[in-house]
Amino acid sequence: MAVLVGKRAPSFKAVAVIDGTFEVDFSLDRYLGKKHVLFYFYPADFSVVCPTEILAFQDRLEEFERRSVAVVGCSTDSQYAHLAWQLMPRDRGGIAGVKYPLVADTTKTIAANYDVLGGHYDYNEQGEMTFVGSPLAYRGLFLIDKDGIVRHQLVNDRPLGRSLNEVLRMIDALQHFEKNGEACPVDWAADAQS
Repeated sequence: MAVLVGKRAPSFKAVAVIDGTFEVDFSLDRYLGKKHVLFYFYPADFSVVCPTEILAFQDRLEEFERRSVAVVGCSTDSQYAHLAWQLMPRDRGGIAGVKYPLVADTTKTIAANYDVLGGHYDYNEQGEMTFVGSPLAYRGLFLIDKDGIVRHQLVNDRPLGRSLNEVLRMIDALQHFEKNGEACPVDWAADAQS
């Protein structure tokens, strides 16, 4: 597994679904110098755990916006699958109401560049290269600063959901450090600093 912390976040251009519309050539570069970015990967549309996370990010989007953090999701599904899922009501398993970008990584290169793509290439008995495993993204999460540098990364296996409280704590810690130059020890919390 690649450690991207301290390195420039891999750049890309891809189609994203934003509030029910397609945007071609979406890139995280739009946030450079303006906002921090919380870029996360999820395994698949129309799944069990993924909508709980996607909807939790949406339901708490205002908390991220108050911190000047753009939330962007990504999976290896197509933009058409993203759109169909966004148009489906929540009570039927959909993610209606999600406003932030969902990137379509159909070529799987974004997940591969962030080193969160499951599976690997190997050779079969005939000497042909084949893909082994499931080419879906793990639950990768990357906190990227305004300069485009990854400052925090977390990767979970597919069945293990994330904690948004911990994500917000890490954002607060990074912004506290950027503002005050003070390191944040174990279990540091912004509300304890007031």
